[in-house]
Amino acid sequence: MNIMNAVRLHGYGDPEVLVYETVPRPEPKADEVLIRIHGAGVNPADWKMRQGYLKDKFPFPLPLILGYDLAGVVEAVGTQVTDLAVGDEVFAMVPLHQLGAYAEYTVVTAALIAPKPSTVDFATAAGIPSIALTAWQSLFDLAQLEAGQTVLIHGASGGVGRFAVQFAKWKGAIAIGTASTQNLDALRQLGVDRAIDYKAERFEEQVSNVDVVLDTVGGNTRQRSWQVLKPGGVLISTEGAAEPVVAPSTNIRGIAIFVTPHNNIQLRQIGSLIDSGVVQPPKVEKFALQDAAKAHAAIQHEHRRGKLVLT
Repeated sequence: MNIMNAVRLHGYGDPEVLVYETVPRPEPKADEVLIRIHGAGVNPADWKMRQGYLKDKFPFPLPLILGYDLAGVVEAVGTQVTDLAVGDEVFAMVPLHQLGAYAEYTVVTAALIAPKPSTVDFATAAGIPSIALTAWQSLFDLAQLEAGQTVLIHGASGGVGRFAVQFAKWKGAIAIGTASTQNLDALRQLGVDRAIDYKAERFEEQVSNVDVVLDTVGGNTRQRSWQVLKPGGVLISTEGAAEPVVAPSTNIRGIAIFVTPHNNIQLRQIGSLIDSGVVQPPKVEKFALQDAAKAHAAIQHEHRRGKLVLT
């Protein structure tokens, strides 16, 4: 039996419940690919799963290997896989009902795997999939943002927000972003049309008549956002799991985004935008796989700039 090292969750709780141990290596089914993982993204949903906050939504049997963002090299392919070969450098988001990226190897359905952007390293690539797909699906699948429209992005210097600003500008839309004082310059470097310091000014007094709001904050920020939408406008929220998205009137809409990797088409487009220099991915902070508990403590309790990745 082939074995590998992985970080597993045997029970819910604080970061110490993450155990670095030896486990059986998975084998790819006919439509799957075995990937040797060089980087696994660490996301807020990971620590919420570890703590048990999401166990009703995702009732996994324990022990469980967390993680759904990854980059690595194809190690083996299933019998039905024709468009990927051993040695290919790839990145992917694993569906949230599957997970498994906190390990040296995992299997992923071939249809979800895209070529790794050649201009970034594995760790950077591992930090991209879920946050970039969230921004892409929010703006283009759900809001159907078009050139000339205006989008207000809350938390615009965060992972999802950063990609949303750049995708909006690429599309030809007007991008307004809210962030804290120390992140305003970073927003301007991304090309935002207007950066609003949410600590110093109330965004609803600064902007109005926007086509789309992308809410990555929830709570009071979301409640104040409804009033800046024009009739027919839409608010997309990443915080729908924490609080239902209900528009206060019938002439505007509210939609929760639950990111899903339907196929590899969007990830391929995102990768090509990165390789062409149109989109800059966030910087990453690296942790060794066996230090997953330290990464969880950092993402849960500290405000880290950039993306945390296990290598």
